Amino acid sequence: MLSRSTLLHLRFPFSFFLLPVFLFAWSQSSSFSWSNTLLTFLILHFLLYPASNGFNSYFDRDQSSIGGLRVPPPVSRELYWVSLALDALAIVLGLLISWEFSLMVLVYGLVSKAYSHTSIRIKKFPWLSWLIAGFFQGFFTFMMTLLGITGDSITDQVLHPRLLTAAFLSSLLLWGSYPMTQVYQHEEDFNRGDITLSYRLGVLGTFHFTAAVFSLGVLGYLRYFQYYFSVFQGLIFISFMIPVAIYFGYWYNKVRKDQVVADFDHTMRLNQVSAICLNICFLVLLIINH
Repeated sequence: MLSRSTLLHLRFPFSFFLLPVFLFAWSQSSSFSWSNTLLTFLILHFLLYPASNGFNSYFDRDQSSIGGLRVPPPVSRELYWVSLALDALAIVLGLLISWEFSLMVLVYGLVSKAYSHTSIRIKKFPWLSWLIAGFFQGFFTFMMTLLGITGDSITDQVLHPRLLTAAFLSSLLLWGSYPMTQVYQHEEDFNRGDITLSYRLGVLGTFHFTAAVFSLGVLGYLRYFQYYFSVFQGLIFISFMIPVAIYFGYWYNKVRKDQVVADFDHTMRLNQVSAICLNICFLVLLIINH
């Protein structure tokens, strides 16, 4: 029986925030297998992502709030081994789909470990960690999802101009939103020696950076849907982004008056609004396209 601390640090509910990339990839696929899709979903959201969360928590040993946990409990050695076991299980189950998919699962796991392990700790390099996190949680995961749900070879269907564009757009949104996930952790990150991008940008600079890159991403999605599908699909996407923009603007105005409100609660609420809107949007597009 796993301890409560280990279960909390695996942060299974946090996978909901990473679900939009999976749903977007699914909605853009030209074909898929129901069994492969279910297995891919389970591998990513119940094994690979929780393993990454747990491994990160083990080496961070945060004392203050982290993504999905207001008050993180102390970590134990159990968390370390459970994280590795979940990673191994994800790789083995990935072989039921294809060796290429399993290899991508392995690569994702290794990168996530390099991100937080003390001997490498990509997290302490602001621009490099921003680039790698956005690429692997966006572009790489989009391609990994396509490979999983279709069962195709990487060269059969995945390496297509339209799908490569969609994968890049997934990263672009994440590159925009990623610094916001660090905005309330400046003090603890700095004390641990992690100079994050958000710390470098400052609180207001983080908001400005996110607004600029995220807006660029939204415009990219709009152009993508108009070019490859229809204006109607582009308008669907824009309509679901309106609540995100409204909440972001509301929070930004509060932070301009008092930077103390750049806190855990508001960050999680922005994540929730964004994830809910994107997940529903891509589910709608999935139904339309399939």
